[in-house]
Amino acid sequence: MNMFSDKGMLDFKEKITSAISLDCEAEADRIATFLKETVGKRLKRHGVVVGVSGGIDSSVTLGLCVRAFGAQRVVGLLMPERDSSEDTLKLSRAVADHFGVRTIHEDITAALEGFRTYDLQEDAVKRVISEFDKGWKFKVVLPSVIEKESLRVFFIVAQSAEGKIVRKRLPKEEYLQIVAATNFKQRTRKCFEYYHADRLHYAVVGTPNRLEFDQGFFVKLGDGSADIKPIAHLYKTQVYSLASYLEVPDEILNRAPTTDTYSMPQEQDEFYFSLTYDKMDICLLGLNNNFPKDEVANTAGLTIEQLERVYKDIIQKRRATQYLHSSSLTIEPILEGQN
Repeated sequence: MNMFSDKGMLDFKEKITSAISLDCEAEADRIATFLKETVGKRLKRHGVVVGVSGGIDSSVTLGLCVRAFGAQRVVGLLMPERDSSEDTLKLSRAVADHFGVRTIHEDITAALEGFRTYDLQEDAVKRVISEFDKGWKFKVVLPSVIEKESLRVFFIVAQSAEGKIVRKRLPKEEYLQIVAATNFKQRTRKCFEYYHADRLHYAVVGTPNRLEFDQGFFVKLGDGSADIKPIAHLYKTQVYSLASYLEVPDEILNRAPTTDTYSMPQEQDEFYFSLTYDKMDICLLGLNNNFPKDEVANTAGLTIEQLERVYKDIIQKRRATQYLHSSSLTIEPILEGQN
């Protein structure tokens, strides 16, 4: 369906704004109704557990859950670890306090040490940067998708305790080891979410927005797992609109989206999307609706060539991350026809 079929008199930028804009009250009520009907009637659970990171998505999800169930039937889990930003716990508590929900603090550092997460990460980094040692910090980065037409490869950026910066290309084997070890973080958090959900007879609510869900920006059986994902249909821009409507604290509203995954600070567009969320929303909206490329490019502040590279990257990520969306496969249907 063309979202703009009845808006031909508006110029394209106004159409984009109109398409992404929300009637926030109506949408919040719609999501709250969906949550109540799904959790209570279909899942037969008494309330919900939400992992709260201090980011915009989990904050909005928490607020919507409170709208649906009331604060007394919502539990917010705070799950920082050694590499988390100093702001993570403070912001998580701030949004939980704002919505009046009970919180449970589970520091997952010890669990990650048991999984050897940090040792496995550091082992891979040392094979690329020989001087890397205890006290150093690092992150994984990806060059911008719009800069030039070339093969995009991951780099490791490390910083010594004295502030020395080293940047080197990250070979495939070391990249995969770092990612595999890092994925323990999301999977450990999900274990705690389901532990508390099981003991309370609650459902686990996931927090991905449309951009993350579409592009596979999640860990399978980690933050990609949930009983219900109430904002997965919303563009990031729309999530921010809902955040403002729900009166999420300004310090969260004004904070740039981060991964809060590696020991060095990192924003999402530096690691995965390579564009800021507002530009990515416009590109994704344009691609999904087959809008004229010149109009989409102009609205996003890109050239046609840059937009085509973004489209190519979106399509490639969709193909590469199909595995993340797939459920367990069987040789034949097992449950078909069962009541």
